[in-house]
Amino acid sequence: MKQLLQFAVGLSLLVSLPALAVGNADAGQEKAAVCAACHGMDGNSVVPNWPKIAGQHASYIERQLVLIKGGERPVPEMAGIAMGLSDQDMADLAAYYASLGQ
Repeated sequence: MKQLLQFAVGLSLLVSLPALAVGNADAGQEKAAVCAACHGMDGNSVVPNWPKIAGQHASYIERQLVLIKGGERPVPEMAGIAMGLSDQDMADLAAYYASLGQ
């Protein structure tokens, strides 16, 4: 009975998570030119106002982009950029920056 309850809870958590696209780091590198202006060519910004995103978990980067695009995380500097990103773009960018060392 306990195992069935654990399974049900685990399944409900998986079902409630948003589906994230599978990212391609090579495609993300091609899409990252506009990001480099603030986050640096290698994702390691030298400006304190803009976060270092190199080596960050892909799921974290993608989630933040989704929140910014949806207006749930207000970041005026990113709003216009995020609005133009598709789900696949966000996944690709996240995979690319996750692949970079800090």
